Amino acid sequence: MTDLKPWAFELEAYIREGEPDQAKKSRDWSCAIGLQAVDGLTPSRYLLDTAREHIEGDLTIEQVQKRIAAYYDRRNERTHAELESKEADIVSSRIAMILGEGSFTFSPAEWKSIHGRLFKGLVKGAGAYRKGNMTKKEWVLKGDTVRYASWRTIPETVEYDFDQERRFSYRGLTKREVAHHVASFASGIWQIHPFYEGNTRATAVFTIKYLNSMGIEVGNEPFAANSWYFRNALVRANYTNIDEGVYETSRYLEQFFENALLGEHHELRNRYLHIDWPDSKQLASESEEPTPQVAPQVAPQVGQLLAILGEEEVSLREITDRLGLSDRKNIMKNYVNPALEAGLVERTVPDKPNSRLQKYRKKHL
Repeated sequence: MTDLKPWAFELEAYIREGEPDQAKKSRDWSCAIGLQAVDGLTPSRYLLDTAREHIEGDLTIEQVQKRIAAYYDRRNERTHAELESKEADIVSSRIAMILGEGSFTFSPAEWKSIHGRLFKGLVKGAGAYRKGNMTKKEWVLKGDTVRYASWRTIPETVEYDFDQERRFSYRGLTKREVAHHVASFASGIWQIHPFYEGNTRATAVFTIKYLNSMGIEVGNEPFAANSWYFRNALVRANYTNIDEGVYETSRYLEQFFENALLGEHHELRNRYLHIDWPDSKQLASESEEPTPQVAPQVAPQVGQLLAILGEEEVSLREITDRLGLSDRKNIMKNYVNPALEAGLVERTVPDKPNSRLQKYRKKHL
């Protein structure tokens, strides 16, 4: 059974029956429009009609954007719903443009550029890293929030994740293993949440472009029909609450990417991701076979620690300052000790763990 929205059925006809160029444009528009559901936004009828003209070759994508801008410039008095449609229409047209371009560079600068292009004039700090910490109440977490990266460590943490991905080799992996690794990468950079708004949409567009740059075709239906599931799966991949018996799990995100890359048909229902759903905790705790060749995954906190250490020897006080946190006991428990146990970090005074001269540095293997 499909979850395609009514507008998606209109575009689906071009994918099934249109010329190759029409099919490609229709897939791009399906992803672009579907991603607006991440923030509960719905495109206008005007956008859909304009998108069809672009698919049929009557308008260029630049003409589409000018037409959308002119449409809203003419409407001086707008309802709240119309304002939401404005963001959905403008961002959809920008996503369609970016997905239609062949150029791409795997870099943090590209990710920032995509965010800036998508949200310029619409959200605060488009294309720039946030300058403050943030929380977001999540329905699937009963109002709790994912712990995002400290704003002070965003540049280093982003660069660390990208550097780890650059070092990874996809050679010899099955398509399923590729899907699982991409899920892990997308989850990691999303957890940083470097922007004030629009992180999920920017992450999705960047990930699609990245996959396309490697010659991997991404099915449009998961993003067209299940973008809110995509966001909730990212949330569940980055949330642990031991007292509640809830642990981070990539299972749901992997199922999403299996649908997108392998054409599988996992049932992507948001209620399955809610931490109170009867099978949620059981499924999330089931062990799975590790993916061959996939680089060992570390907790987001350990990744942040490695990023701020760089090639320096850093004291606990300096680590505390750089993380923007104050509870040293918590930092030792969640950042330093896991890194030591994983063999990723070492003490400069190994025989005296509590030495006043103690510092920490990356362990070069």
